[in-house]
Formats: sequence, C-alpha cells, structure tokens
Amino acid sequence: MSKKERNAFLSTLFCLLFLVIGKILIGLSQPIYPVFFVLAIISGGWKQTYEGINELVHDHTLNVDLLMALAAIGACLIGNWFEGAMLTFIFCLSGALEEYATNKSTKEITALMNVAPNEALKIIDGEHVTVPVEELKLGDFVFVPKGKAVPIDGRMLSASSIDESAISGESVPVEKAVNDEAFGGTINLGQAFTLEVTKNSSDTLFAQILRLVENAQNEQSATATFIEKIENVYVKIVLLAVPLMILLTHFLLGWSFTESFYRGMVLLVVASPCALVASATPATLAAISNGAKKGILFKSGKTLEKLADLRAISFDKTGTLTQGKPRVTEYKTFSNDPLIPQLFYSMERQSTHPLAVAITNFFKDEEALELQVEERAGFGLETTYQHQVWQLGKPTKAQCHPLIEQWHEEGKTVVVLSKNEQIIALLALMDLPKPHTKEVIGYFQAQNVETVMLTGDNPGAAKYVAQQLGLNDFHGGCLPADKTDLVKQQQKGYSINAMVGDGINDAPALATASIGIAMGEGTDVAMEVSDMVLMKNDLTKLMYSHRLAKKMKRIVRQNIVFSLSVIVLLIASNFLQFLTLPLGVVGHEGSTILVILNGLRMLFPLKELIKLDETKCTTCPLYKAAQ
Repeated sequence: MSKKERNAFLSTLFCLLFLVIGKILIGLSQPIYPVFFVLAIISGGWKQTYEGINELVHDHTLNVDLLMALAAIGACLIGNWFEGAMLTFIFCLSGALEEYATNKSTKEITALMNVAPNEALKIIDGEHVTVPVEELKLGDFVFVPKGKAVPIDGRMLSASSIDESAISGESVPVEKAVNDEAFGGTINLGQAFTLEVTKNSSDTLFAQILRLVENAQNEQSATATFIEKIENVYVKIVLLAVPLMILLTHFLLGWSFTESFYRGMVLLVVASPCALVASATPATLAAISNGAKKGILFKSGKTLEKLADLRAISFDKTGTLTQGKPRVTEYKTFSNDPLIPQLFYSMERQSTHPLAVAITNFFKDEEALELQVEERAGFGLETTYQHQVWQLGKPTKAQCHPLIEQWHEEGKTVVVLSKNEQIIALLALMDLPKPHTKEVIGYFQAQNVETVMLTGDNPGAAKYVAQQLGLNDFHGGCLPADKTDLVKQQQKGYSINAMVGDGINDAPALATASIGIAMGEGTDVAMEVSDMVLMKNDLTKLMYSHRLAKKMKRIVRQNIVFSLSVIVLLIASNFLQFLTLPLGVVGHEGSTILVILNGLRMLFPLKELIKLDETKCTTCPLYKAAQ
C-alpha cells in the first residue's frame, strides 16, 4: 500500500469512527455530539479542503473539493451536523477509492521497477565483483547466475533459457543462443552465463519501457483533459447558482429562509461534478496498465481514444506482417534420385546466406556429403560429384520452365538445382506471414477498418501476400517517402489511421499517421517515434489493444452519461423539495464510487480471441504449402 493510499484509508477510518460516536451520543441525548461530528469533518475532509484552497490561491481555479467543504460547513450552520459529517465521510471514501484505483492501475510499473536489479556481478580479473548497474560500461562482462535477473542489456556468451514476461507479457521462456541479445529485467531460468554489456543502463529496453508507461500514466486522455478544463467553469456556475437559488426561492416562491438555505446546501452537494470528473481518468489508467501487463505500451491515453475510432490501418510487410526470414514453400523434383535432397543440404550448409539457412533447415534430416563447393559470382554454387557437374542457384536465362515463371509472378524466390546445365529440381522460397496474421486482418475488416500493406518489396511479392492475407489494398516498391505520402492520403480519407512498422524506413510514416504502432523487436527509432509499442512481434496484441480501446471508450461514455443523469435527477428532486441532504449525499457520492468501480473494470484482462500457436495456424494458404 502506498503512502497516499494509506493516508486516505486512515482519514476515512477516523472519519467513520467519529461519525459513529457522534450518532451514538445523539441516541444517548448527549449534547456533546456536535464535537465528534466536527472531528469527523476535520479528519475526513482536511486533505480535500487543503487541496481546494491551495488550487484557489496558487492556480486561481476552483474544484469539487472546495464545493464539498463548503457544503459540509453549510450543513453544520443549519444544525445538520450528522449530514455534514456523512457527506464528508462518503466524499472521503470516494477519494480513498480513487486513490486505490490509481495505485492499482500503476501496480504493473511498480512491479517492473522491483524486477529491475540495482546491482550486477561484474567480472574483474576473473573475480565476481558486485557493482551498481549504473557503473557498468559498454564492453564490460557480467556474470548472471541461474534464477537471477539479467542486470542490463547485452550479448550472451553462452546459451540459456530466459523468462522475458516482464518485457513481452509472454510467460513462455525464450531459448537464447550464443550472441543473442539478453534484456535487462528478464530472468535467467537456465544455466549461469556471462554477458557482454552492449547498452548503458539508461538506454536499455527495460528503461525505455518504464519511461513509456510512466509518461502514459502522467498524460491524460483528451476526454479527461476536457473534463478538467470545464471543472473550473462548472464549479463557478454552481457557486453562483446556490446563493441565487436561496434568494429566489425565499423571496419569489415564499419558502422559509431555513428551507431555502437547506435546499441551497443540497444543491451545492448534488450539483458537484465529482462523478463526472472521475469518469475518464481511472478507466484510462487501468487500460494503460492492462496493456502493459500484456506487453502493449501506450504512450498516452490519447492513443487509446484514437485507437477506439480507428478507420484505416497500414502495415509494413517484412518483419511486421511476415516473419522477416524466408522459408521453403515449394519443392519439385524431376528425378527420383535420392542424391538430390542430399546435394541441396550439402551444398547450402557451407553458406550463411539467409536463403541457404532456409534450405538447410528444409533438408535438415538429410545426410551430408563431402563436397568441394565453389561460389559462382552472380549465380550461386557449383560442385563436381560422381563425375557430374552440379549447379545450385537462381535460374539462368536459358533455364525456362512454367513453374519458374509462375513462382516468379507470385513473388517467390526460385532456386534451381541442375546437372550439366539440365534442371533436376526446383525450390521456391518466400518470407511467410506470421501466425494468425490473416485472422488479425479479418478482425479489423469486420470492424470496418480499411487494411493496407505498404512495402518496399517488389509488386509481385506484395500482390501475392496481399491476396493470401485478404488485405483491402497494397502498394509495392515503396520508398520511405512513398509510405509517408500514402499515409497522409489515407489520413485525409479516413481521419484516424494507423501505421504498423518495425524499421528505420517506417519511422517517417509512423510519425505521420494518427497512431504510429511499432513492433518491439524492431529498431529503436521506430519505437521512439511511435505512439504505442507491441513488445513482442505478435499482431494478435494489436487486435487486443483495439478491443481494449473500444471497451475503454464504452466505459467512459457510460460513466459520463450516468454521472450527468444522476446530477440532473438529483437537482430536479431538490427543486421538488423531497430530496433530503443525506439522500443527496448518498446519491451524489454513491454515483462517484460506482463510476470509479466501473472504470476499474478495465484492469481485468480481455478474453484472448486467438492463442498464438504456429502449429495450429491453418487458415493461410502459404502455411499449408510450407508444411
């Protein structure tokens, strides 16, 4: 429990205690009871009154805290000691609940801070020396024991299993190999390893996440900002309306002065916009925390509000819609010779080219042959085996085949295995979509959101991927400037649009779009200019964030309509003279508590529509071809 939350709880507790004692003394006909009601008002209302006066003196603004203090004092002036104390108690209770809501919504970032280690085991002359993380420099070597947190971002010098849930929101450990990057704040579940520091403590991914979430929770949504702006004006109107009501009802309607003053105090209570003020902020903070728990970082509440009204979304292809690495999708042989797959594997395993890696993975179960392989510039690989010359590489102009033309039209990379210049086998490779990409595209289209792909890849590949995923439109061969121009055009037609990307070339478009969405495994530049970050390269989280934004919008709208309806109903009841001050207090402060509780519903995780499981992804034809 935070200090603020504890103080709010104690104030509420003492206020209730004095309120109960005062009520008991009334029952015992003890004349000292007003003292305890005054103590209840002071213990429960001192903080709000101090804040209200402080804002009035320093900022020259009026808020609802001052209205509540005046209403409690006014109730006491006309002898309604219990009503004044009860008003203070319920107002204090709603304030404590709002403090709890704020503290609850910031729990995730507090947990993150606790995960981040303050010390590291630096290796100096073979010894493990404990040093503050801030003192680590680039190139230092750090020892990470099993079960301990990784202190800083760095390059792993041995393999291990890492729990990255604090960063990605995913509970499944990640198997890391030598030279893979480990992130500070993650947990080493495998064997102890040594880490070479690659970033300063202030530049780590974990530090970036903390800054993003903190900034988001400090920056209000557009709705909350608007409500805050009208609060000062609204309070002035209420303070003007109260004396007018007292005078007009007394002199024009003939009410007694006591009745007019009593109705004025009731108006002071029920017209206060406490529930309206609490309509947006608790819900927004809770939604931001919900997203952070799932590995979705919103830089402000404004992003969530915009996302709920999204009308068009553009995707980069490589690394965003697709995995960013080629896979074999087609394999055709024109001979039954069992030597063919062995040749593919044995020739390509000597290369580190991404295509070679994909091919060797495809034929990984084949037996390796001892070959002398030569690289032919502009074509590929060549070897002599069993007195035959074998070539492996891209098709030459002389090598024509209908499959080669078809696969080229589909944007695939074609590899030919030939023997003495004759085609023996064909392979097609392609950068495949990520699991469940088609379902994510389908979801946005079902929400009437236009889906577009913007890529620097050739138009043939762009067209084929766009068709397989069911995108509304695509643009191939785009330079960064082209992507930016297309995003601007889209913005004119659809008002609120989003751009999803991961590279430096996507940064201008990300900054231009209404909502820039960066993939967490992308470049730092993309993350810096974007409005939200998906920490794990998982597009299902984009779908989750959209649903989260729409739910937040519904809850904020419900809160606003409900709070305004209660205010109107209570004011009307007061003019009809059957609303008592206790009922006004309960109705007004009760509505505030209900609004806060309704906003706290955003803390509960949404039901996942799709569970990320590549082995069960069968809707995309490209996956069917590759499996």
